[in-house]
Amino acid sequence: MAEDAIIIGQSEKPEQLLLRLANRHGLVTGATGTGKTVTLQVLAEGFSNAGVPVFAADVKGDLSGLAMMGDAREAFVKRAKDMGIDYQPDEFPVTFWDLFGQQGHPVRATVLEMGPLLMSRMLELNDTQEGVLNIAFRIADEQHLPLIDIKDLRLLLNEMTKDDGLKPVATQYGNVADATVGSILRQLLVLENQGATTFFGEPALQITDFMRTDRDGRGVVNILAADKLMANPRLYATFLLWMLSELFEQLPEVGDVDKPKLVFFFDEAHLLFNNAPKALLEAVEQVVRLIRSKGVGIYFVTQNPLDVPDTVLAQLGNRVQHALRAFTPRDQRAVKAAASTFRQNPKLNTEEAITQLGVGEALVSMLEGKGIPEMVSRTLIRPPAGRVGPVTPQERQAIVAASPLKGKYETAVDGESAYEILTQRRGLQKPATAPGQAPSQVPAGQAPQQASASGGLGGILGGILGGMGGGSGGGGRARMTVTERVITNMASSAARTVGTQVGRAILRGVLGSLMK
Repeated sequence: MAEDAIIIGQSEKPEQLLLRLANRHGLVTGATGTGKTVTLQVLAEGFSNAGVPVFAADVKGDLSGLAMMGDAREAFVKRAKDMGIDYQPDEFPVTFWDLFGQQGHPVRATVLEMGPLLMSRMLELNDTQEGVLNIAFRIADEQHLPLIDIKDLRLLLNEMTKDDGLKPVATQYGNVADATVGSILRQLLVLENQGATTFFGEPALQITDFMRTDRDGRGVVNILAADKLMANPRLYATFLLWMLSELFEQLPEVGDVDKPKLVFFFDEAHLLFNNAPKALLEAVEQVVRLIRSKGVGIYFVTQNPLDVPDTVLAQLGNRVQHALRAFTPRDQRAVKAAASTFRQNPKLNTEEAITQLGVGEALVSMLEGKGIPEMVSRTLIRPPAGRVGPVTPQERQAIVAASPLKGKYETAVDGESAYEILTQRRGLQKPATAPGQAPSQVPAGQAPQQASASGGLGGILGGILGGMGGGSGGGGRARMTVTERVITNMASSAARTVGTQVGRAILRGVLGSLMK
């Protein structure tokens, strides 16, 4: 195997993905049961062996088997022999993550980081309710009320209905009906009942924990347990959009690199693009193109190539197409569309081949040395080295317990935020610290946190949509505790506050509108 490439399979020649072109993104498509997950596993194994960290959502649970030694099944041994290679079982360094904290390390973000528009899509609010939520975030910004978790947002909304609370402030921005606030609170309750409470809070995820290698130099494969998460598709898509914004915020520009810094597999990609306005699709196209300079490769995984807009599809240079079934007119259009996107091979009827591929076969077209797509080839996908199928609950528990990140995210940190500040104003509880005493800090060993409110993706998308973005690109900024954030906000000048709000509005507006 070439050290600068990942062997994907065998056609008339070995089909390989060049690592230096892996950040030109990719697409894996095919009908259910045609082998997309196995192809994803082969790619993830290849990137790991090359020292490239991977993030992937595990929708069905099958991808978790990467962590365990593979089984020399007769079919795998035969396929490897047909390809002229020996089958060698292997296991790979895996870190499990779970938004609900049940099947892996918890993943958290703050309400402030999500922003009002992403929160609105998650809560499925109408335009009126979304407007009230925007007012709530504006008040939190001006009143220096950090929105960390759901209880912060709930109490803030409640205070907006009280004459002796924040209602006089809220009405400066428009009518805030008690009934509208009540509807938002009911939607918050639904979100809580779906188990999303654990997602909002601190310590918030540090993206650098997705970008690790083991002591042998292999990239860690970060697997997000998404089987339960798919019951709330909007939460799933919103989380992945938030992750992209964090990558933009924190990663520096690196230009062309010998191999990616991180590869991001976006399964069920249609959830990102459904009902997105044309202007926002153009912005996503720009984001997909620009994130390449951060050393990040994005690979969309979906059943139908029509799920991905043409403007985004044009940015995906490395492609694997599994079988499609042409039973309906839409299926037939999908087959023609998939065939037309490949560089045609005179020895192959691409449109006909797509409907005849067997399990473990695919049409493959990777970028060649000069970045030009190679001619499409009917390819036998190499067998994965890791286990095909899920880990057992006991195996998963043992892997999580042995993780070097064990203990970093498991315990939630509930510092001073909007809830504590508002309750103290009303005298409902004693202050957390006596006069003159230092505020409580994040416990030792916990990374301090800071909400990524502006800059990064906000600045880039702001430039795309009108050149208004504020803030810096700032990769690697130190994250602050809640208390430090409050102090920083209070010290900010009026001019800087305005700039920050513009940056936040751009970021939230762009990402939020994607979910409409």
